[in-house]
Amino acid sequence: MAKALLMTGALAISSVAIAQVDQAVLDRGKEVSALCVACHMESGAGSSIPGVEYRPRLTGLDAGYIQHQVESYKNGTRVNVSMKPFADLLTEQQLHDVSHYYASLPVVKAEDFEVEASEETLALGEKLVYHGDWNRYIPACVACHGVDAYGIGNTFPNINGQNPAYVKKAINDWKEDSRTNDPLHLMSRVAKRLTEADIDAVAAYLASQPAAKEEKK
Repeated sequence: MAKALLMTGALAISSVAIAQVDQAVLDRGKEVSALCVACHMESGAGSSIPGVEYRPRLTGLDAGYIQHQVESYKNGTRVNVSMKPFADLLTEQQLHDVSHYYASLPVVKAEDFEVEASEETLALGEKLVYHGDWNRYIPACVACHGVDAYGIGNTFPNINGQNPAYVKKAINDWKEDSRTNDPLHLMSRVAKRLTEADIDAVAAYLASQPAAKEEKK
C-alpha cells in the first residue's frame, strides 16, 4: 500500500512538473512570437499582401510541422525571402517554443480573403480532395491529410481554411521543385500531375472550408 501511494504521489508530482514545463514553453513561445505577429498576426490567422505575398494560418497546425517548415527555410529546402532572415534568427529552443505556442492557440481563419469560384470549380476541388483522379494517378488529398483534410501528426498538415493564393503558390512551388521538403517527395509527384485548373479548384475548395475541424458540418 505504501509503495502504491508513493508511486501515485510521484506520478502526481511528475504531472505537475510536466504541466509547469509545458506552460513555460508556451510562455517563452509567446515572447518569441513577437517576431511573427507582423505577418502571421497575433491570432496566428495569417495575412496577405494581394499579388505580392501570402502568409499562412499557423493555428490548427501541429507544432512539429511548424518547426519542420521553419527548419526548411533555414536549410533551403523551402524558399521565401521574407521568412529566411527570421528563421535564421531563431535558436533551436526558440523555434521549439514558438511552434508549440502557435499550435496551442484556438484555430482561426484569416478574414482578408474571399473565395471567388464557380460551382463547377468548387465541385472539381471537392472531387480531387476526397476522391482524387486515379485515371491520372492523382490520389485524394484526404489519403494523406486525413479525415476531411484536417491533418495527421507533424507530417501532413491541416490544409483547410488557408488563403487560396497561398495554397496555389505552395502547390506550384512543389511542381517547380523550388520546395523539396515533403516526405519522399510525395507532394512534388502529385503537384506535377495537376493542371492549373486542378490547382485553382483544390485551393478554392479548401479555402471555402472552416479552418477548425469542430466547425465542419
